[in-house]
Amino acid sequence: MIALAVLLFINAAFNVIVWPQFYKRVVNDPRARDADGKATAFLKVHAILIAIALVLAIVSVIAGIAALAGVL
Repeated sequence: MIALAVLLFINAAFNVIVWPQFYKRVVNDPRARDADGKATAFLKVHAILIAIALVLAIVSVIAGIAALAGVL
């Protein structure tokens, strides 16, 4: 179970470190806003995908803690 917990914590750390940095790049991309300054589908889709990745990070931490506690 320790190996599972470590894997889950690494997954969570990756998601928390990588995806917010990627979001900064997406926001600054010229495709993120139209001529009127409104968010495009490009920005909206990426924001949703990044939000999902961060939720999965939270789930991974919870599952990692559960694995260490012997619940899984």
